[in-house]
Amino acid sequence: SASQAHSGWYLGHPPVFALRLPDGRWLLGQRPAPKRRPPNALIHIFFIAAIGIALGAYPVVRRLTRRLERLQASVDRWGGGQLSTRVEVEGEDEVAHLAASFNRASEHIESLVNAQKSLLANASHELRSPLARIRMALELLPSGQNIEVQDELTRNIHELDQIIDEILLSSRLDATSLLQANLEQIDCIGLLAEECARVDAQLDIDGDADIELMGDAKLIRRMLRNLLENARRHGAHSSAASDIPPEILASLRQTDNAIEIDVCDRGPGVPEAEREHIFEPFFRLAGAREADGGVGLGLALVRQIAKRHGGNVVCLPRDGGGSCFRISLPNKSA
Repeated sequence: SASQAHSGWYLGHPPVFALRLPDGRWLLGQRPAPKRRPPNALIHIFFIAAIGIALGAYPVVRRLTRRLERLQASVDRWGGGQLSTRVEVEGEDEVAHLAASFNRASEHIESLVNAQKSLLANASHELRSPLARIRMALELLPSGQNIEVQDELTRNIHELDQIIDEILLSSRLDATSLLQANLEQIDCIGLLAEECARVDAQLDIDGDADIELMGDAKLIRRMLRNLLENARRHGAHSSAASDIPPEILASLRQTDNAIEIDVCDRGPGVPEAEREHIFEPFFRLAGAREADGGVGLGLALVRQIAKRHGGNVVCLPRDGGGSCFRISLPNKSA
């Protein structure tokens, strides 16, 4: 009974210590169960097994990631315009199937693009023959009759001839990825001065030193002429009278890393949202007039030529109204 119980340890699971207090109550105490620690040998086994699995899986995982890295690099090159990029197909897994699918799609798109370029170039070339016959027939017409009509036909023939020339040049630039011929040292100051004189543009040279560029002189001249002609056409909108020449300013400067050429006009300007689109082939701003001439290839050729020489061209707003087209070409002589 409880009255006959004594203080002390009582066996159990776990053991209980009982102490009778003077007032008859009992104070019970229990020793906490000891924590079981896993044996060190088991931890070592798990650790060694984990290292072994990691070492065994690394070559397999690394081979897979290396193939994915090569596939990603190929996709990036293809997206950058190298349509001939292909990926080596290894194995029979999902990555190999993905690489094979990429190769098929890349080959198909490359063939479509090449066919389109070939069709455009051939069609443009074939148009020269009927255009020459029309020009000859126009020259054989009796002089003094329908002068206005003859002048209009002459202007239209000249415009068609210019369009064909630009399409052929664009196709030729697309056909090669690098400058392959006609590289020479170009006197940038002299070349820009000649082209500025054609459109009565002001010329500003930063510094007294000669500025020379290694490139294709014909392409560089075409790039500058397209920009200056563009400024002449669209810069005329700012003139109060049609007989006042538009304000066109061309500037040339040389830095440590680049040769920069600015061609600025006082035209209506280009909206910020359209400043990249104007370099796309056949793009024309909303509201552009047919009388202004051009079909939207001039600025596209400017960017093509600049990129072919390792540079670029951007459109910037001009202080006081108008636009500035800035060409940046690498200064390889620095």
